[in-house]
Amino acid sequence: MRSVIIISSILYFVLYGGTLQGQVSFQPKKAVSDQKGIIYRKEISGFAQWNTYGYGIGFRKGKIKTYYKTTFTHFEFDYLKDSRESSQNKNIQLIGTISKSFKYGKQNYFYSLKIGKGVKKHLTEKAKRRGVILGYEWETGGTLGLLRPYYLDLVYREETNASLYTIKSEKYTNTNTTKFLDYNSILGRSNSGYGWGEIKVVPGIHGKLGMMVTTGIFDKTLKSLYLGITSDLYIRKIPIMVETEQIKNKPYFINFYVSMEFGQRQN
Repeated sequence: MRSVIIISSILYFVLYGGTLQGQVSFQPKKAVSDQKGIIYRKEISGFAQWNTYGYGIGFRKGKIKTYYKTTFTHFEFDYLKDSRESSQNKNIQLIGTISKSFKYGKQNYFYSLKIGKGVKKHLTEKAKRRGVILGYEWETGGTLGLLRPYYLDLVYREETNASLYTIKSEKYTNTNTTKFLDYNSILGRSNSGYGWGEIKVVPGIHGKLGMMVTTGIFDKTLKSLYLGITSDLYIRKIPIMVETEQIKNKPYFINFYVSMEFGQRQN
């Protein structure tokens, strides 16, 4: 009888104990859901930009709304050229003054200070994970165009003795048009210190649309590459060049751009 009880106990352990152990060992693990919360809520970054006819630097402060959408405030400072500008140098020296390179017909340097609001959107699911993703951006805002006079060193020869002359640094005016555009009277560009106290402001607006390659929003380090088109419209013509019958200035600029952005995401 005792032997029967022992054998029954062993069989019970084997059958039911093994089954229980099997249930414990092979019970499926609870599925781990994808991350639902946004780790970072803000972005701060700087960027360098190259335009068709210029270059610039800027700063951005963004708010991460969702996996796919970030809104931002944009600050940018650009230098823009005219497509007809051409640098040259006569490589001569007069009265101890060595000629500098100059751009014939240039009237003003032109800078733009931009402040705007924009949106960046990711296009793929990889925005939820680490890695490189594709997206696009658009931005609009106000612009302040800054005109700084372009000075040339002009040679004035004595009427009675052509071997005697003086050199004067002058900007373009309505009264010196002939002299300013006389190639033989130009020694070269004046020192870079001229014109900073004579800057004129021209208000305008701007817009930007581009594609981007960037890192996912779970990466703390922000690295992005942009390629797109930017446009600027001002309330009047921007006189970068002296206007002639062949050369006309315009109140707008359309440029293709490439920019590189670096920054950090924060909580």
